[in-house]
Amino acid sequence: MNAAIRAVFKEGMARGYAVMGIYHGYKGLIEGSVRQLHHSDVENIMHKGGTILRTARSAEFMRPDGMQKALDVIRAYNMDGLVVVGGDGSFRGVKALSDAGIRAVGIPGTIDNDMGYTDFTIGFDTAINNVMAEIYKIKDTMLSHDRVGIIEVMGRACGDIALWAGVAAAADIIIVPEIPLPWEKVAEQLTVNKIKGKKTSIVMISEGAGKASDLVKYLCENTDIESKSVVLGYIQRGGNPTAHDRIIAVRMGARAVELIDEGKTGRAVGIKENRVIDVDIAEAVSTPDRLDAKLYAVNATLAKF
Repeated sequence: MNAAIRAVFKEGMARGYAVMGIYHGYKGLIEGSVRQLHHSDVENIMHKGGTILRTARSAEFMRPDGMQKALDVIRAYNMDGLVVVGGDGSFRGVKALSDAGIRAVGIPGTIDNDMGYTDFTIGFDTAINNVMAEIYKIKDTMLSHDRVGIIEVMGRACGDIALWAGVAAAADIIIVPEIPLPWEKVAEQLTVNKIKGKKTSIVMISEGAGKASDLVKYLCENTDIESKSVVLGYIQRGGNPTAHDRIIAVRMGARAVELIDEGKTGRAVGIKENRVIDVDIAEAVSTPDRLDAKLYAVNATLAKF
């Protein structure tokens, strides 16, 4: 997100704007937590994880009284437009602001990659690289003990983290919300792997597809396979962003300011086939996420041999 903030600042300055930073998201907007940004704020942030502007949830923002407070702050600071980086909830806020007559543009920022209108969201590539690195560390231990590693990653409704990181790290089985896989099928495949002489297997599971600990319990009760569960948690969210994340953040950040400067509102910037696109914010929010079923099938086939 910091790469996007820097791009918005630089592009805004290039177009003659004073760029304000709103701290702690919509909560900060309501509370007037706003200050002008300077070069010193963004000169060394490209490599940093998280966001220098911080973030927070705000149920109040979507209520009429909260929205009015936000509008009052926007007008008090004479803001020409608002660029919002975030996921589905943030984008619903962009639509609400746009409907209220404020120029607002959204940039997709979520590690889940669960926004169907764009190929990639900021943070996703960094997350899967973080996960991939941890898989290999876990695999070292599992190999030493001839165990199966069950690794649970984030993704309540979208299995992209499990799928992409799993493929990149040669996971044997990937379990995602979009393609239900009964525990007995998992046990069957792991048993086949063991019969073939495979010393260890790695199973990736999205949190929305089940709990790693439940699968370990099932395997313990129904097979002779020894397994251990690992929940990666917040380690997926942090760390230095990858080059890919930084580059798409820069491209989308610059385009968002262009749209504001052109007088556009209610738009969502994205990446499609390596092109920067923008669509209506309502379309961005309503477009369902689609798992790459072909990639899933390829991994399932390769893992059998």
